[in-house]
Amino acid sequence: MKILSTNIAKPTSVIWNEKELTTGIYKKPTNTPVYLGKEGVHNDEVSDKKVHGGTFKACYIFSETHYAYWKNRYQNLDWDYGMFGENLTVSNLNEKDIYIGDIYEIGEALVQVTQPREPCFKFGIKFGTQNVLKEFIEHGFSGTYVRILKEGLVKNGDPIKLIEQAKNSLTTWQFFDLLFSKNKNETLIKRAIENEALPLRKREKLKKFIK
Repeated sequence: MKILSTNIAKPTSVIWNEKELTTGIYKKPTNTPVYLGKEGVHNDEVSDKKVHGGTFKACYIFSETHYAYWKNRYQNLDWDYGMFGENLTVSNLNEKDIYIGDIYEIGEALVQVTQPREPCFKFGIKFGTQNVLKEFIEHGFSGTYVRILKEGLVKNGDPIKLIEQAKNSLTTWQFFDLLFSKNKNETLIKRAIENEALPLRKREKLKKFIK
């Protein structure tokens, strides 16, 4: 894997239920390196800090591999990297091969895989329909958030090197499916609630599904 595009956003106003809101989902490619900080990507807009940014969502990574699928479904949109609100568009990221807790080196930074992206209404606004949320969930390839273990600059072309694979974990794809499936796999739930790469609040919510 390597970085194909670094993307950041300026505040953008949108209308939802007749109210004006600000969002940072409209990310655009930048030709300059970006700095991955512990609480987020420097100079990138994070409007709703209750659900974006912070330690466990400091940077969002999405694979260029999935672009063809979505371009075919939404051919009328103005396509460019950053379309999914990702900070880093990368090559060959496969959610079925990366595990919650995996540690990677990217440029000067050291990052840890935390959790998949769960789409919200602002994602639907960008795509022109709230139906895309259900489609995104059913497709199953969510990209991943990471937390920053070591801050640093990253740039286009930087390789993404696996430093340490998490033990007794579950893949990002499995966890994304676990979040939305009606019949939840208890073995995977137990792996999730014991994984400190996931935020405590999310692990506590999963405990109620254990019989």
